[in-house]
Amino acid sequence: MSDAPGQPPVNYNAPNGNYPPAPGGDFPGKTLGIVGLVCAILFSVVGLIISIIANNQSKKAGFKNTPAFVGIIIGIITTVLGIIGIIVSIATLASISTQLNNTNYVFLGF
Repeated sequence: MSDAPGQPPVNYNAPNGNYPPAPGGDFPGKTLGIVGLVCAILFSVVGLIISIIANNQSKKAGFKNTPAFVGIIIGIITTVLGIIGIIVSIATLASISTQLNNTNYVFLGF
C-alpha cells in the first residue's frame, strides 16, 4: 500500500488512546472521594452523601474508589453513633427533668 504524496506514513499499529490512567493518576470521583472521607469524619451525613456520589461516579467509569468506600463506612458509623447519642441525650434530659419536677425546692423558696 502506498501513502499519499506529501502525507506522513500511516502507522496502523498506533494505539487508539483508550488507556486507563497511569498508576496514581486521577480518575472520576477520586478527589470527591477524598473530600467525602474527610467530611465523613467531621460532618457525618454530608460526608456520607459526598462519598456515595464519588463512589457512584467511579463505578460508572469502571474504577474502584477506596477513599469513597471508606468514607461511606465511616459516614454510616458516625451517623448511627450520632443518632444513638441524640436518643441517649433526650432520654437523659427527660429523666433529669422528671426528677427535678418531683423534688421540693425548699432552698430556693418554692
